[in-house]
Amino acid sequence: MTAGKLQLQASQSMCSLKGYLLTLATITLISFTCISINSLRSSSASSSFSTPLVSNSMREQPIFPLRPERNVDAEKELKEMEKSSDNELTDLHHSPRVFKLNYEEMERNFKVYIYPDGDPKTFYQTPRKLTGKYASEGYFFQNIREGRFRTEDPDQAHLFFIPISCHKMRGKGTSYENMTIIVQNYLDSLIAKYPYWNRTLGADHFFVTCHDVGVRATEGVPFLVKNAIRVVCSPSYDVGFIPHKDVALPQVLQPFALPAGGNDVENRTTLGFWAGHRNSRIRVILARVWENDTELDISNNRISRATGHLVYQKRFYGTKFCICPGGSQVNSARIADSIHYGCVPVILSNYYDLPFNDILDWRKFAVILKEQDVYKLKEVLKDISDVEFVALHKNLVEVQKHFQWNSPPIKYDAFHMVMYDLWLRRHVIKY
Repeated sequence: MTAGKLQLQASQSMCSLKGYLLTLATITLISFTCISINSLRSSSASSSFSTPLVSNSMREQPIFPLRPERNVDAEKELKEMEKSSDNELTDLHHSPRVFKLNYEEMERNFKVYIYPDGDPKTFYQTPRKLTGKYASEGYFFQNIREGRFRTEDPDQAHLFFIPISCHKMRGKGTSYENMTIIVQNYLDSLIAKYPYWNRTLGADHFFVTCHDVGVRATEGVPFLVKNAIRVVCSPSYDVGFIPHKDVALPQVLQPFALPAGGNDVENRTTLGFWAGHRNSRIRVILARVWENDTELDISNNRISRATGHLVYQKRFYGTKFCICPGGSQVNSARIADSIHYGCVPVILSNYYDLPFNDILDWRKFAVILKEQDVYKLKEVLKDISDVEFVALHKNLVEVQKHFQWNSPPIKYDAFHMVMYDLWLRRHVIKY
């Protein structure tokens, strides 16, 4: 009996101990739960109260991964980046910080494979020339060879360059019909020889052509126009240009005849200037309505060289606003001329996707009008105050570097801006 009582007492003690431990564990769990809930409530309340204090500039900053132990380093890194960015970029870019980060990544990683095939007299090997209205095409073809982006390994490539030089074909007297046949046959040969087009149906391929020659030569190859990225000087989205797929190439007439215009506002006494051929409806209207105006310098013909040396170019130096109506296409080389000479461009063209429009805020250095606004052109320009004009002119000088081609290319010039636009379009599905 004694042994049995001891065993019973031991069993009862054990049960009491288990009960005590269970109770303690339950209390502990409830305590931690309460503490966590209070902590969450406190964090949420703190966040809601602090949100209005966050400035707009901070909201635009890139979001870094949460690493509490390196908060100080992250803040220091961000400040250094902002300081560096402020020295190179301005708020003329839609998002300077995002642009800087993406640009640096592009410089490090972007790779383009150039198809080596094709008749050297027709295709890539050498551009026809680097001057005149096709200079942008020639410079790009040369720069892509000189720059860091070319790779000989197609497996490393983000994009594939189809080196079609329609300008070179046209220079040899090839008709548009035969140019289309040449482009079609060349593309068929690339598709048959290489596997890269068929992986994406050409979505990671691009070609570059300036002025209307390239547009007319390639529009007869619908699957090329539809699938590949078109880098063109005539980006009219009412005839098939797709802004999120295609890229607007600036038409730049280089070399410039005179140096760039700078901080010379005091010399600009003429309100507006345009001289050129009436080869479009909007130019005919512009000349008819304003050619006799005393404040707008409007001529219905290109200024003859016989009037003096570089008279046309010198007019840009003395004018506030240079009118840039579309010609046979929506684009006009006068835009790049205006930017170079420091004359605020007045874009007078419908359906025009402006070069680098997804990077630059054009309304901070140009005046954007619809063609129907031509009748109130003078009123619009006179309503722009002196303070507003000075700001536009100052910003215009800031963006000049983006509309300049160089050989070899340099940072932020026209070539790198085009490559950046292509870099943004590199994300395609590979099958």
